[in-house]
Amino acid sequence: MIDLYSDSDIKIAGSKPSRDIEKRREKTAAPNVPNKEKTENAKALGKRVALEFIRDSKDSSFPDENEDFEMAAQIRLLLSFTATVGFEQFCPDDTLCGIAQKSFIDTVKKEDNGLYKASSDTGAFSFYYLAYRRGSEIDRRIGQTFAMLCSHDGDPVYQELGEALYCWFLSVVKKAATELNLK
Repeated sequence: MIDLYSDSDIKIAGSKPSRDIEKRREKTAAPNVPNKEKTENAKALGKRVALEFIRDSKDSSFPDENEDFEMAAQIRLLLSFTATVGFEQFCPDDTLCGIAQKSFIDTVKKEDNGLYKASSDTGAFSFYYLAYRRGSEIDRRIGQTFAMLCSHDGDPVYQELGEALYCWFLSVVKKAATELNLK
């Protein structure tokens, strides 16, 4: 019989951290601390990309009830995802990437809270990350994922649209990162 109130099988950790934890701490203990200029540039990158994202979201709003609102929602999610991976690609380290990402989120939330809520679907992000992490033909895979999320799986028109949106917005992030001397 199992005694649910017994703690005889519980191991108490010693006062020293394990070797694995120590190694991890050594690796992260001395990261390159970004200088003030790089930090400010990362914040500016996030804000600049967020403002472009907001502007594009307003431009692509469909006023007619007969238009495909699901596609509009998916475009916003794709662009938000693209900003995230763009920061990962074009910021020189994880710290600056995190700063840019936080600035992006804060700006979108401040400027258009409804857009912020509509563009943070973690389910869609998971599908995009699966396509992105596969490694080869990322653009094509992102396009296929976009078509699937728009309920048009296999439709070449939707696939090409998703691919074009991804490539375009990634170039927006790259251009801004280059102009701000982050790339």
